Amino acid sequence: MRLGGAFNIADYIPLLGALDLQGLERDTKKVSKKIDEMLEKIMEEHEQDPIKQKEQHKNFIDKLLASLHQPINPRDEEIQAIDKTNIKAIILELIFAAFDTTAATLDWTFSQLLRNPRVMKKLQQEIQNVVGMNKMVEETDVPKLNYLDMVMKEVFRLHPVAPLLLSHESMEDITMNGYYINKKSRILVNAWAIGRNPNIWSENVQEFYPERFNDSSIDLKGHNFELIPFGSGRRSCPGMQLGLMTDKFTVAQLVHCFDWELPNNMKPQSLDMNEKFCVTISRAKHILALPTYRLIQ
Repeated sequence: MRLGGAFNIADYIPLLGALDLQGLERDTKKVSKKIDEMLEKIMEEHEQDPIKQKEQHKNFIDKLLASLHQPINPRDEEIQAIDKTNIKAIILELIFAAFDTTAATLDWTFSQLLRNPRVMKKLQQEIQNVVGMNKMVEETDVPKLNYLDMVMKEVFRLHPVAPLLLSHESMEDITMNGYYINKKSRILVNAWAIGRNPNIWSENVQEFYPERFNDSSIDLKGHNFELIPFGSGRRSCPGMQLGLMTDKFTVAQLVHCFDWELPNNMKPQSLDMNEKFCVTISRAKHILALPTYRLIQ
């Protein structure tokens, strides 16, 4: 992820690409080799495990391996079969697109909840009212948690994990707001800046205030350009629904099951909120918190 988000001078001076002055190509090849070895090992373990061969124990990787050498699209005149390279690419996509983004989102969510005890208590109270204190949150409970939905929207407003979204290319020459954009220009949408624009979100734009979404029709599906952490239209994130459910479900369970406090009597406002920019934006420093179980046993 660090290499993917690194500044590459060859992007601006292509002639320097062959020289690899920064060593990015060299380091990328090393990482690529290690990743390939890891993926080979994963597939080998699944191929050799007799339990995995039984239908009831098969997971996503087993299903992919079962399609090995099958045509990608039987209706194509040029028959292209699925090979191990295709399967590796799909697995790698799931790891990078799902794991890192979800982990960063959860990190920022707990950072803001610890920094804003009022919001934490209000969220715990909502879950307690809906679920009770005798059991854990279940997936079917998540759609009933309206304040949790507002909390996650506020997290994505302040901390979109892909701050510049994925790059696009203009299809034609166009002038927008007085700016002329050439055909085939690379377009980057700064979702981070949009979420912190006071002209859109009022003067308390830097404040973590989930209630700003109370009685608001703004959603996360790309219909409202004020809040587009997953992009919009045909190029929006295909894993949006899975990612949202994973984030909400995990936050709800951890907030409901535990009370959380910062170590060493640290004050909430002392929590370091600095960012580290790679392909995704994560915390510059790891967050540490002490849990205390709160459900009725």
